[in-house]
Amino acid sequence: VSHVEMTSDELTALGPVNAQPDLYVAKLEYWPGPLCIESKSLKLYLNAFRNEEQFGETLAVRIRDDAAEALQLPPDKVRVTLRQKSRGGIVITATA
Repeated sequence: VSHVEMTSDELTALGPVNAQPDLYVAKLEYWPGPLCIESKSLKLYLNAFRNEEQFGETLAVRIRDDAAEALQLPPDKVRVTLRQKSRGGIVITATA
């Protein structure tokens, strides 16, 4: 396999300014070596952010770095894109 893409629309984290939930569509892409990420493990990992206060930009980097470590890959072999669902008519996309 030359490329893997996993997408979830169930990522929620709290905004650090107002502690209100931010809803994201998360896309994880990687160019695998000997290891892969199992979909249920990814779902459980993403659910762990439900009560954490994180900016989307910071969260994208954290997820990318954690995935790279779990896959034993350099960070440039992993890409994470978080698309924050519309708030006040504005959509924010952060890629790491």
